[in-house]
Amino acid sequence: MSRPKPERLERAPLAYENREFLNSPDGRLLRMMAEYSEPMARFRRQRIEDTVVFFGSARFRALDEASEALQLLENTGSSAPAPDEEQPARPEEVESGEASNVKLRLAESAVEMARYYEDARQLAAMLTTWSKTLPGRRHRFVVTSGGGPGIMEAANRGAWEAGGKSIGLNIKLPFEQMPNPYITPELNFEFHYFFMRKYWFAYLAKALIVFPGGFGTLDEMFELLTLSQTHKLAKKITILIYGPDYWKNVINLDLLAEKGAIAMKDRDLFQYVDTPEEAFALLKAGLMENHLDAGRGEAVPETPELSAQEILGPDIARTL
Repeated sequence: MSRPKPERLERAPLAYENREFLNSPDGRLLRMMAEYSEPMARFRRQRIEDTVVFFGSARFRALDEASEALQLLENTGSSAPAPDEEQPARPEEVESGEASNVKLRLAESAVEMARYYEDARQLAAMLTTWSKTLPGRRHRFVVTSGGGPGIMEAANRGAWEAGGKSIGLNIKLPFEQMPNPYITPELNFEFHYFFMRKYWFAYLAKALIVFPGGFGTLDEMFELLTLSQTHKLAKKITILIYGPDYWKNVINLDLLAEKGAIAMKDRDLFQYVDTPEEAFALLKAGLMENHLDAGRGEAVPETPELSAQEILGPDIARTL
């Protein structure tokens, strides 16, 4: 018995356009490669040579916002608010005496921690203003953040206010985290893999400033400290821990040395700072000593960098 003739097949999707495959476990390697190659291409295109990374909490807000009515979010990057009992007291609650002690302390802390937002904003502006004067064909010491709100927004905002480029390395989370509006659009990234995002934090960084923050900030700080401690970074990196009053109450790094968990010399891997002026002076000194070449006189071109293929031409016959 003869089988009926099969119906005409539709064209199969090209492998790199097959979304089902790309999003499957079998496509994981390609997704990881893409999160290396695509940022690299954009950094080259935008003439980025190296960066200065700002870490810190996503929950801190600008002083004018914190002084009025600050709403804490349920989680870092979440769009949902925290429960009412965890929210800072509103001005009307304070005036009426209805605010609990917990809510009063949260309101006071919101204003206190907003200082770090303003300091990060000022420091990023100072750094960007200086870095724009440096000669060379690529942008030096570009302000880089995790791309979200809080301290991350403050860093990108300061660079934007100083008229410079800045980078946002955002991460795709189960809850919504939108990029802050101050990131240079061509340098706005979103990663699926935390380890690829961390790679780009570390690979281009010549300095790191750690502002007060939570789990994510601690994770990223110790990641860079460990890489520096174990000489896995093929460069000298300046690491500043901003706000000793906060950090020395959160973690006792001196105790690690006293107990022998780290070497005494490991305390030289970082420095505490408490003002934008102090931080900028140490940043500038470290960057100039370790990462600036004398005698580079040309300015950064305004046009994007050409790709290798645009410069050299195709190395094999072009295909569609």
